[in-house]
Amino acid sequence: MGAPDSPIRVLVAKPGLDGHDRGAKIVARTLRDAGFEVIYTGIRQRIEDIVSIALQEDVALVGLSILSGAHLALTRRTVEALRAADAGDIAVVVGGTIPQQDVPKLQEVGAAAVFPTGTPLDVLVTEVRKLTGAAADV
Repeated sequence: MGAPDSPIRVLVAKPGLDGHDRGAKIVARTLRDAGFEVIYTGIRQRIEDIVSIALQEDVALVGLSILSGAHLALTRRTVEALRAADAGDIAVVVGGTIPQQDVPKLQEVGAAAVFPTGTPLDVLVTEVRKLTGAAADV
């Protein structure tokens, strides 16, 4: 993932038809301020485009921001598409309007972590550092 001294790259993506991106922008800025290099896709992205960007940008993690209620299907499709592209080592995390009862279901379909609305930003940063191996690097 880049040169040894380069920041770890993460992708923050808004899949599907959800047009609200305030939370995604806050997460992107928080991760950037924590030392990550953040690529933000903008709203209404297709899964195929998210995976393509993740591969082109050589990211260590894809963060999906989902408020639409389609979190299970969109997460499953993203994980499957990354695996199909031989990029199953890229961690996928999900944040947004996620009912607590769906957290285990998201983990079952391949989410490495789930951050429902209200997750403290310092917790998110700590978990992303762990998932990307950046605990001591960033």
